[in-house]
Amino acid sequence: MTTERTGDPVMEKVRVRFEKSGLSLHDLGMKMGYPEETARKSAWQFIAKTGDPRVSMLRRFAKAVGAPLAELLAEPRKRSS
Repeated sequence: MTTERTGDPVMEKVRVRFEKSGLSLHDLGMKMGYPEETARKSAWQFIAKTGDPRVSMLRRFAKAVGAPLAELLAEPRKRSS
């Protein structure tokens, strides 16, 4: 899957979590509640094209991959020197 990287840290976490999930785009789309005929395309658009996701979409994604929403929204920890 080729994706356009937006640089948004939340969407980077989404992409990593999707890759680790082992789900196909079709399966992800179905679990996110899209109709079967558009599930693959809708999931691809969310993963590849979303730059500033709505919390409602992140909730649907988190539930689909079995991840806590807080994990996707957490700020990166700063390393202490």
